[in-house]
Amino acid sequence: MTNTRTTMLAAAGLGLALATLAADVRRDGQAGRAPAQAFVNARLVGGDGRVIAPRGVLVVSGERIAAAGPAGTVDVPDGADTVDLAGRTVMPGLINAHGHVADTFGLDTGAEHYTTENLVRQLELYAAYGVTTVASLGGDGPEGFALRDASSGPVGHARLLVAGPVVSAFTAEDARAEVDRVAAMRPDFIKIRVDDNLGSTRKMPIEVARAVIDRAAAHGLKVAAHVFYLEDARALVAAGVGLIAHSVRDQPVDEALTGLLRERGVCVSPTLTRELSTFVYESEPAFFDDPFFLRRADPAVLDALRDPARQARMRESTSAQRYKAALEVATANVRRLADAGVGLAFGTDTGPPARFQGYFEHLELEMMQAAGLEPPVVIASATGGAAACLGLDDRGDLAAGRQADFVVLTGDPLADVRGARTIESVWISGRRLR
Repeated sequence: MTNTRTTMLAAAGLGLALATLAADVRRDGQAGRAPAQAFVNARLVGGDGRVIAPRGVLVVSGERIAAAGPAGTVDVPDGADTVDLAGRTVMPGLINAHGHVADTFGLDTGAEHYTTENLVRQLELYAAYGVTTVASLGGDGPEGFALRDASSGPVGHARLLVAGPVVSAFTAEDARAEVDRVAAMRPDFIKIRVDDNLGSTRKMPIEVARAVIDRAAAHGLKVAAHVFYLEDARALVAAGVGLIAHSVRDQPVDEALTGLLRERGVCVSPTLTRELSTFVYESEPAFFDDPFFLRRADPAVLDALRDPARQARMRESTSAQRYKAALEVATANVRRLADAGVGLAFGTDTGPPARFQGYFEHLELEMMQAAGLEPPVVIASATGGAAACLGLDDRGDLAAGRQADFVVLTGDPLADVRGARTIESVWISGRRLR
């Protein structure tokens, strides 16, 4: 973190910018709005992936849901603004349990891109694709923390959770000191990496990871761990980790792991699209012709990814081909985890270059379905399941008291997850996003 980010002048400027943004959102969303809004005649889908009502009523009061249920069982307040959604489906907004809102712009990364303006741009991009909450697992600075804090009220973009800097240490003493430093920033989680990047880097020893987990617990924080290997995943869950932030990719998961995950109530975030991104640009991906992708894609980025020399380097990359094989293992493991009753926290690891925020979330839904999970199971993992795995009891469902974060669709995501693409509108805090 640079000194310039922590100067009083920068903090004051950031605070003023966020205060202005919040005021604009409140004026835009509250001016002239009725005390309540009633969305009627919609097919309501809950955070468990089940139909609440084939023809239901959703009542929103201010920023939260007041009631949801079948027509005739929900009282619509006098004077409510009624919105007829006949023929539409309403589902909770998608929750990404493992994304990144960071210092990326196009295919470039660098501290100069970690600005409030760029972070808001990324959060607006997520929201345009129906993602209403993103847990940014690492690389988060003061601007991200300020946006996280501003997300408690009406916002014009996806809500944000942050982990702060990734804790990286190789002794228990250093690990505890790093946790203390990050915890002082008030993150939502602590993030570690227990991986050797296919043998190319040094891996955090498990005894150091235990020190991180224990110190984080003393601060009331859970640890999310990047893993690759089955053995590391087992050791981390036994040590008390809060979230396995990637699929196991070296071999099939076994009962020793799935049983421990169930026993400890620890979820796994599959992030299949992370693996996809490591090799898919060895040629031109099919989604480069997808209008749902192209409506938000930067043509300059696509041109760069089409470069024959770049594609050849990826084809010749040993790591890319190893990750391609790892995706097959990860995909099979998603089905094994689901069949074993392990909680799945929908996630993508989007945010780094060429991991397209918003669109890749829909690819992840499709890849989970292709892995053998039924659409209701996939939708549950991306709404109520992700909320539960992250400890969020105020969103992820269409239920009284929850945040009014939802998506109106013209299709049916419970028949085919591609129905989640048919976005007619996105609502956060009961406010329709522009």
